[in-house]
Amino acid sequence: MKKYWHVIGIGIQNNLTYRFNYLTRTLFSFIPLFAMLSLWQKIYSGGNAEHGGWTRAEMIFYYLLVAVMDVFTAVNEDDWQIAADIREGAISQFLLKPIDYLWYRLCLFFSGRLTFVMMAAVPLAAFILCFRGYVVLPSNALALVLFPFSVLLTALLQFFISYAMAMLAFWLLEISTFIFILFAFEYIASGHLFPLNLFPPPIYHVLMFTPFPYQLYFPVSIYMGKSSGADLWSGLAMQMLWVVLTYSFARFMWRRGVRKYSAFGG
Repeated sequence: MKKYWHVIGIGIQNNLTYRFNYLTRTLFSFIPLFAMLSLWQKIYSGGNAEHGGWTRAEMIFYYLLVAVMDVFTAVNEDDWQIAADIREGAISQFLLKPIDYLWYRLCLFFSGRLTFVMMAAVPLAAFILCFRGYVVLPSNALALVLFPFSVLLTALLQFFISYAMAMLAFWLLEISTFIFILFAFEYIASGHLFPLNLFPPPIYHVLMFTPFPYQLYFPVSIYMGKSSGADLWSGLAMQMLWVVLTYSFARFMWRRGVRKYSAFGG
C-alpha cells in the first residue's frame, strides 16, 4: 500500500498546480446551477405547492446537494487521461512494474477529488450560504450514517464506469464520441437535470435497475428522506451490486485490452 499512498501524495501535488483552474471551474459551474434554481422558483411561483412530491424548498435544496455531490464524486478528465496513456503507450511502464494500473488511477482520482474539494470549499460554501434558508439537516440519524457511505459508493461507481469506457482506447483511436454520449445520458438518467421521480412511473422504475440513478439521485434521496424503509435498503444493495459489476467489467476490459495492446520504440 505504501506505493499507492505515494501516488496519492504526488497526485495532490500535481493537482495543486492547477488550483486556479479548479477555482474558476467551480465559479463558472454556479451559472447553470443558478439558472436551474431560478427556473424552479419561477415554476413554483405559479401557485403549486409541490411538483411530483417535491416542495419548492426541497427542490432548491436538491440542486444544492447535487452541487455538493459533484464536488466530491464527479470524474474530472480521468477517462481522457487513461485513454491518452493507452494511445501514447504510457501504460507500458505499468506492465513491467509491480503496480496495478486500476488502483494507480483510482488513487489519482481520489487525490484529484481531495484537491478539488479544497479549492471549491469556500466558493461553494458562499453560494450555499446565499440559499441557507433552504438547507436542512439529514432526515434522520440513519440517513446521516448511510449518506456518506452512499457518496463513497457513488464516487467508485462513477470512476469504474469511466475507467471501463476509457478501455475502449485499446480498440479505437478516438473514444470522445462514446464519452460524450455516456455523459449526456448520465446527465439525465442520474438526476442532474431534475429528480428522477418526475419521470413517468414506468421510465422511473426501469431507470432504477440501471447504474445511473446511483451516481447521484439515490444518495441525495437518502439524505432528504425520499428513500426509506425497504426502498432504502434495496437501493443500497443495488448500488453496491453495481459497484461490484462495474469493477468486474473494468477488470475484464483491461485484461482483454492488454492482450491486444502493443507498443514499439524506446
